Amino acid sequence: EVQLVESGGGSVQVGGSLRLSCIASGFPFVDSDMGWHRHAPGNECELVAEIASDGRTYYSDSVKGRFTISRDNKKNTVILEMNSLKPEDTADYYCAAGATQCTMVAGRPTSTYGYWGQGTQITVSS
Repeated sequence: EVQLVESGGGSVQVGGSLRLSCIASGFPFVDSDMGWHRHAPGNECELVAEIASDGRTYYSDSVKGRFTISRDNKKNTVILEMNSLKPEDTADYYCAAGATQCTMVAGRPTSTYGYWGQGTQITVSS
């Protein structure tokens, strides 16, 4: 059974930091591209950061320079370090494996391929 379990969400003030973790199981993690997507009400689902199986990274323009994605293949874990948080970072954050895009259906992210976690909420207040 494939599982992606996120942790680390919560509330923080503007300018603060949070660290999201995602522990994966049930598929070949070391061979998988891993990403973090987010969705806020009224917005489309957005890929914010991705780390390929070879370690290459991608960041959306909205988080570049503030967020850092990393992976630990020995622990099947992907981390998203978030700094200088802004109110517009408020969203539900989802860990995904092998999914480069997402669409919200019935309140859940979906994609043609890939696996998804349950999500963790982040609220940034001023």
